[in-house]
Amino acid sequence: MASNTHAYRHYASAPIKSSKDAEIEIILDTTRRLSRAYTTQSTDYASFALALQDNRKLWITLATDVATSGNLLSADLRAKIFYLAEFTQDYTRKVLSKNLSPEPLLDVNLAILRGLTPDRSVA
Repeated sequence: MASNTHAYRHYASAPIKSSKDAEIEIILDTTRRLSRAYTTQSTDYASFALALQDNRKLWITLATDVATSGNLLSADLRAKIFYLAEFTQDYTRKVLSKNLSPEPLLDVNLAILRGLTPDRSVA
């Protein structure tokens, strides 16, 4: 019982995040990690490849979400997000196999963040 009391005291005052806030936080964190890993890829390629894989997983999740029948976004917006997920998958393969810059992936993520946070700066 004591551990439950401790947990309650610790988390009772924690702000409750909306699903949109959580989504923004995940996309922002993934984008930041990819950007940092890109700058150090020559000395830590494993971290760069892992950051690319995490970004790929993010987009697989987004594509899965917009493909479900319960998604409330418009059909047009769902299609655009699904297309961006396909682009991300394809371009990530090219980054890894042809040593291309991941900047287009970062640009896509930042565009999504700007759409989710029109009143805030996300750079």
